[in-house]
Amino acid sequence: MRLTGFALLLAGTLTATAATAQVNITAETTSPGGSTYLATSHMAEIAGTSGIANIQLLDGQTLTNSLQNVAEGKTDIASTPHVLPFLMSRGVGPFGKLGAERGAELASNLRAIYPYTLGIFFLYAYDAKGLSGWNGLAGKKVFNGPPRGGALTNARAMIQIITGLKDGEGYEGIQSNWGQATSIISGGEPDAVVLPELFPSGRISTLGAAGRLTAWSMPKEVYESEAMQKYSTAPGSAPFTAPVSELSAILGDNWQLVSEDDTFRAFATIGGDVVHKDMDEQLVYDLVAAYIASLDALKAKAPFGNTVNYDNPGLGMCGANPITYHKGAARAWEDAGYEIPGCAKDS
Repeated sequence: MRLTGFALLLAGTLTATAATAQVNITAETTSPGGSTYLATSHMAEIAGTSGIANIQLLDGQTLTNSLQNVAEGKTDIASTPHVLPFLMSRGVGPFGKLGAERGAELASNLRAIYPYTLGIFFLYAYDAKGLSGWNGLAGKKVFNGPPRGGALTNARAMIQIITGLKDGEGYEGIQSNWGQATSIISGGEPDAVVLPELFPSGRISTLGAAGRLTAWSMPKEVYESEAMQKYSTAPGSAPFTAPVSELSAILGDNWQLVSEDDTFRAFATIGGDVVHKDMDEQLVYDLVAAYIASLDALKAKAPFGNTVNYDNPGLGMCGANPITYHKGAARAWEDAGYEIPGCAKDS
């Protein structure tokens, strides 16, 4: 674990107009490099420089543990894909030991403060592999995520819905931790890759520098099918479409995108940062208001900043998602001119 000192700033380093932060709070997030870490680290920075709070940020965390820490009042802020509160509320998956009653009790303590897209799931491969697309995965080695977790589950489901193939039967799945993913893919072991990526992520940029690649859209017929629509609107997921020309411009010359028309189709993993329901309303308001006011600066910090829905507070809310916005957060978003769906507001 690494303590990130964005918000541990001495009063003397603050601007003349910023008050010294008087509140000390904690936050947990993922390793650096993605939309999740960027949002939480930005919040820590803005909270400190605005004199709102000193946030001790722990990165590289297991988010199932981080979420439970917030629900139990041990941590103030945690990053999470939306699927985790859903699973906690039912006491299943990584929260199976809690049981349904305790899981529901803990999940009821969680409140959202801001959203983001964690990644877009799609198929890609180096052109040297000669892959023909989704219909060419049978018998191939496919890198589909870490050894466990939501990314692996989603990649396997996507492949099965589109092709009917199961990991270990129709194709050979390859897994490793996130830190090794880039080197394994660029090393040529897998024939194909299905992972959640950003446009562009550091991994996408690094892989593109090593050779020419092709990315395949989900077939339109499959994208519009009942099975995929149901899966892609489940808690933690959302349908994704974008013009092929737009994504091609982002990815660069070494990437080719294949679709049957001008639209690239996939699905996204979505989530956001959460706090405990009893966190002080004015503190949450001040934190989120400062975050919203600095959204342009946040987006400018990474090449994917404009593509991950930092400014879309309705993302993934309502439906089967059991969490709503903290009252302070909802007020901050609405005061800034954003709409919060009624079903996403705390009662």
